[in-house]
Amino acid sequence: MPKHKEHLDRKKTKTIGYISFFLGFSQAVLIYVMSSYFKEASGTENVGGFYFIAYSILLLILLNMHKLARTLGKTSVFLLVLVFKIISLIFLTNSHPSSWGIFVLMLYVISSGLEWVSLDTILESFSCDKESGRIRGKHLTILNAGFLLGPFVSTRLLGRFDFSGIFLFLLIFNILVFFYALLKLRDTNGKTSTDISVIDLLKKVYKRKNVLYIYYISFVLEFFFALMIIYMPIYLMDLGLNWNQIGIIFSVMLLPFVVLQYPMGFLADKKMGEKKLLILALSIMAFSAIIVFLTNSPSVLAWSLVLLLTRIGAAMVEILRDSYFYKRIDGDDVDLIGFFRTAMPVGYILAASLSFVLLLFLPLSAIFILAALVVFSALVPAFYLSENKIVRKFRRRTA
Repeated sequence: MPKHKEHLDRKKTKTIGYISFFLGFSQAVLIYVMSSYFKEASGTENVGGFYFIAYSILLLILLNMHKLARTLGKTSVFLLVLVFKIISLIFLTNSHPSSWGIFVLMLYVISSGLEWVSLDTILESFSCDKESGRIRGKHLTILNAGFLLGPFVSTRLLGRFDFSGIFLFLLIFNILVFFYALLKLRDTNGKTSTDISVIDLLKKVYKRKNVLYIYYISFVLEFFFALMIIYMPIYLMDLGLNWNQIGIIFSVMLLPFVVLQYPMGFLADKKMGEKKLLILALSIMAFSAIIVFLTNSPSVLAWSLVLLLTRIGAAMVEILRDSYFYKRIDGDDVDLIGFFRTAMPVGYILAASLSFVLLLFLPLSAIFILAALVVFSALVPAFYLSENKIVRKFRRRTA
């Protein structure tokens, strides 16, 4: 594993944690009702094509994001992305679901994806390997605490004010986040020296097998998220549940992201490492997706428990893949961070493409069998992962 520079700054990681909470809440207010917007605007349940276009554009930008960080600086990129997000919300607030609204909402999706990656690069600049699991665990716990509130708020706003109410709420909220980030991160605009072509970047990743393995696991997680986010609300509504019931289900579903991730990060740092825990987490995800396929009850309790199980596995994978990856790079590796975060658009692109074709021939429930099969495939690279050096040293000291 290559040597790299580290600079732990707890004050800055705390500030980034606050920003993550606000952005997590902001994103969750819209993310679980977004597919319904696309459905209403287009008149079809097969909305995968819209996600395909948005995430294809996001993928191209992420592969070249290190060039933006090199030219503008990490914080400037983050703030610029927030500005584009705010502009898209201004237009969405003043329009009804339509072809124009679909286009602008896709711009919002792209901006949201970029904001997380740019914030990621800032956080890595102030982290260190020996605490990577705990730093990432705390970061994700705070972020997902914001996510936990989002579905409850969005379903009630949607039921009372329609989509325009959601967009107005998000517009005001994101403007406040922008000024807070501008105030707190104005002195952290580090520029990187990375200057590498996309082809050379892919060659660089290919030579680092463990980065490649954890990338595939990350892709599978994002593929799973994509299918669940796009189709789960539509599927539950087809079963007869209303938005208030779905809001309760999704709020319960997200609890593992708040409860489990810091303890998992601690275990990864101090006790077991990431590898064994990843194998367990992926197994939980795959089997729970099969249970989703087998469940057709309109019961709020039943769906709360089933989806809670899916997110126990997903929450574990999310923190463990981050902990593993960030122990192998540093804050100057913006090219590798950008590549690693392409797992999200790649996951959404393939999920949208495959689901679009699948739904031409099979019922909506078949989506969850597809999710299970793809998650099972991630067990192969999980078994091939090497343990991080920090875990090996810890075991020798305690043997």
